[in-house]
Amino acid sequence: MDFFMFSSQMSGNKSKGKQNGNLTWWQLSLIGIGCTIGTGYFLGSGIGINMTGPSMVLSFILAAIGTYIVYHFLAKMTTADPQEGSFCYYAGKAFGRWAGFSCGWNYWSSKILIMGSQLTALSILSKFWFPNVPLWIFASIFAILAIVIVLLGSKGFNKMENILAVAKTAAIVMFIILAVLALFGIFHCSDCNQPGLPKTLHKIFPEGFQAFWSSLIYAFYAYGGIETIGLLSMQLKKKEDAPKSGKVMLIVLTIIYVISIILAISMVSYHSINQKESPFVTAMDSYKLAFFPHVFNGAIIIAGFSTMTASLFAVTTLLVTLAKGGDAPAFFGKKIKKLKDLPLPSLGLATIGLIASIVTALLLPGKIYGYITTAAGILQMYNWAFIIISAMKILEVKIGDKILSTLGLFLLLSAVGGTIFEKSIRFGFFVSLLLIGIIGIVTIFMNRMWNKHKKTSKTS
Repeated sequence: MDFFMFSSQMSGNKSKGKQNGNLTWWQLSLIGIGCTIGTGYFLGSGIGINMTGPSMVLSFILAAIGTYIVYHFLAKMTTADPQEGSFCYYAGKAFGRWAGFSCGWNYWSSKILIMGSQLTALSILSKFWFPNVPLWIFASIFAILAIVIVLLGSKGFNKMENILAVAKTAAIVMFIILAVLALFGIFHCSDCNQPGLPKTLHKIFPEGFQAFWSSLIYAFYAYGGIETIGLLSMQLKKKEDAPKSGKVMLIVLTIIYVISIILAISMVSYHSINQKESPFVTAMDSYKLAFFPHVFNGAIIIAGFSTMTASLFAVTTLLVTLAKGGDAPAFFGKKIKKLKDLPLPSLGLATIGLIASIVTALLLPGKIYGYITTAAGILQMYNWAFIIISAMKILEVKIGDKILSTLGLFLLLSAVGGTIFEKSIRFGFFVSLLLIGIIGIVTIFMNRMWNKHKKTSKTS
């Protein structure tokens, strides 16, 4: 997620956003593609593939449908009532201040987890070159670098983000081209045992329906970021073009994702794919292309680091916004003028989140990525469900939208529910429940405080 995107849309959380933007629908689509492709796809998809096998392709298709439904309703609310606070504003409008408060903090928590997931993914990818270096050391190095960049406030950061978004897309296209050439025998294969495309139901679902169900969360996680494009749609020249941008973006993403996953599972047994390296590097391993693993891994690390740093900018800015709106302690809204108006308290809390990820990497080096990614994906599903439910409350919906909303909620809940039945990722489900529980308790307490304040105001 880009910092320019977040700072522009969150600065006026409760203000009207009627100004005309300067983006065309296709520019928004391209930005969306760049923002959405991340380590969740490059590395997280490997967990799902190892878990369920070739049926991961179907998981990505179902996730694309669910993601489209979420964006469909977010775009409709944006078109009807453009607001810079976007989905958190709409939650508050639909159900009251408690909903906007809980939505904001759930989003902040999910971004902290996603940032931890990205940090861990970068560390795992770096071990490709330095397998004997402990995971937590890489995590510490990347975290320190990200904090330094935020402290420096690099002016060219946003331009660099756009360049790195192209690098991410180019890495996938490079894999697709090389994989097709490899399958046609252009490259010599030293130890090939290509499984090819599955032709029976058993080969499509080799691990059964339950494993397929559990893999859904990782497919959805790869589409994470769609809500930020809803936020950025405020900068469209024509707000009514928001649905078109989302459709084009999701079609392109789905095509890229599905083709690359099909190629990967055709080239190597899904048992060989794991969370220790990108499935696309594993797929090309037998062809001994000396340059590919290094170039591909390097491209992912550079692009992934930019996304993680942007996420650090984003959570820092979001907490300042929550503080200004009275939804977080005022302390977190303070900025240090001597340090270019840097929101140091907010950055400090985000840094604590990074440190927690590093400590977890130290304690659970073999399992941390799966746990954090699962928890982050589940919190993302909660946010998306809130978008659909808010739309049902705010918009005048017809029968078609009611059917879409039901299907969307079913897919989101299915993705969450599937994590309960897979032992290797179940802990992530309980982490998400813990965070939701904490946010829920705080929301109940704050709601009582707000109601008391209202009664006091009326009597006085």
